[in-house]
Amino acid sequence: MYKILIADDHPLFRDAIANIIAESFKASIIEQTEDIDSTLEFVKDNDDLDLILLDLNMPGMSGLQGLLALRNECPTIPVVIISAERDKQTILQTLSYGAVGFIAKSSSKECIFEALESVFAGNVCLPADIMRLPEVPKSNHEFVVLPEKIASLTRRELMVLKNLSQGEANKQIAVNLFISEATVKSHVSSILKKLGASNRVKVVLGCADIDFSQHI
Repeated sequence: MYKILIADDHPLFRDAIANIIAESFKASIIEQTEDIDSTLEFVKDNDDLDLILLDLNMPGMSGLQGLLALRNECPTIPVVIISAERDKQTILQTLSYGAVGFIAKSSSKECIFEALESVFAGNVCLPADIMRLPEVPKSNHEFVVLPEKIASLTRRELMVLKNLSQGEANKQIAVNLFISEATVKSHVSSILKKLGASNRVKVVLGCADIDFSQHI
């Protein structure tokens, strides 16, 4: 028996997914939310969830910011993105921000069941047809972290940045580095300022190709 939260703003789709779960995973408890604010509120009082199915485009998500906020709030609960998105780079980015899988909304009932079963077994699930698509070249307008700016960071900030770039939430970074969450937040603010980034999403994207072993 599993306790699963379906976070999606379309009632009919939520009900369809709920029916698949009810048929495939008997006696599971299925909860529903319709925007990122209600989702964040729900997880605060329900840390016993086994899985969150998260729509990328529901109200309040602001791109991948909603996913990061959710990973911050509940770093130990697996999150699987369920979306109509078909951009390979975006799908891979959700993994770097802490998601454990991606299910296309166009997937068949059988594919959704197999994906959920794989996640419950501890695996990462990705849509094979999309993953076979070629990489799209990065835009020249994307945020890039310059080497001289990396050099301006302290060793502790570099350690926080390394964890941040791996999609870790503040709570998990604090555990990994044996520091308080407040200290992590302070370091993140300093990192954003020094790197000239407006938010942590840009930092994660900009650090995708950095080899931290050369700096720490």
